Amino acid sequence: MLGEAAAAVVLQRVQFHYTPKHASWLNMAEIEIGIMDRQCTGQRIATAEMLHTEVEQWQQQRNAAGRGIDWKFTRQDADRKLCRHYVP
Repeated sequence: MLGEAAAAVVLQRVQFHYTPKHASWLNMAEIEIGIMDRQCTGQRIATAEMLHTEVEQWQQQRNAAGRGIDWKFTRQDADRKLCRHYVP
């Protein structure tokens, strides 16, 4: 058990960085995983080796096609929506 006083000391040294709910790298990863599941891994695959091969082929095709994420949320949108959170 850390204790309340020791925990307070530790918390003074911690900096929290919140990831935005929209347009974060985590959202991009979740979107790609969902697409991969629908197009590639959403089926029964017999062995780990076959899984590796299937994912590698899917990834090469996706990269060759130049697929990306087209974000609609602009910096100006963020300024309008989040201005109340900015520190003057």
